[in-house]
Amino acid sequence: MNENQARGEKPKRKRLRVDASKIKEQTQRKEEEFIRLNKYMAHSGVCSRREADKLISSGQVKVNGQLVTELGFKVKESDRIEYGNKVLHRERLVYVLLNKPKGFITSLDDPFERKTVMSLVENAVQERIYPVGRLDRNTTGLLLFTNDGEMTKKLTHPSHKIKKIYHVVLDKALTKQHFTEILEGIELEDGLIVPDDLAYVENTENRKEIGIEIHSGRNRIVRRIFEHLGYEIVKLDRVILGGLTKKDLSRGSWRYLLPAEINMLKMLS
Repeated sequence: MNENQARGEKPKRKRLRVDASKIKEQTQRKEEEFIRLNKYMAHSGVCSRREADKLISSGQVKVNGQLVTELGFKVKESDRIEYGNKVLHRERLVYVLLNKPKGFITSLDDPFERKTVMSLVENAVQERIYPVGRLDRNTTGLLLFTNDGEMTKKLTHPSHKIKKIYHVVLDKALTKQHFTEILEGIELEDGLIVPDDLAYVENTENRKEIGIEIHSGRNRIVRRIFEHLGYEIVKLDRVILGGLTKKDLSRGSWRYLLPAEINMLKMLS
């Protein structure tokens, strides 16, 4: 018996120090053990989250051998996720920006053994990445590569109106009449196309250099606009893609996107 007990006093309880940061860290770690199935699929690069929801609800996805149709279903990293005959693996999401040079086609491979953009970024990451959209063989400029299926869907679907600006050099001066016609909309074989903006490049007197902003992803759309009016494009360069620029990125070089740039792209409507 100690002195306090002899006096009839209750023994003092030891106070336990609670480290709030450790509890928060443990909670976050526990939450991170599980991930929504649609997010897991998007991270595997096969599709966007919305498309994954459709695949799940239509009974095309298995988890550990069992069909899952419940939206919001959560899985662990150790679970076996199957879509069709393919086992999906959640990869680290990576984003690589290339300043594409002339003479390369935007394709994963080519049966005619032409140079592809994949050869320019083959040593960038270990993950398998894909070009977001495409630039034709003779078009230069910004091209993004990623394994983020959800972002790819956002950047390529015209409904999101992702800003793309091209620097166009023509074989002759663009007349004011044709300038107005383009700005108001040109009727092509696959429908009307209206650019978001159009301007003569400043500090050029010949009016052969044009800046055009357009969000359409239709094939060779910028070239077809000017060719429709009888112009030949001497040079076509994509200088802005969704807020990304070519600053400090020389032709043929690539770089990783900064965290702030990734967040910016994810926030685009």
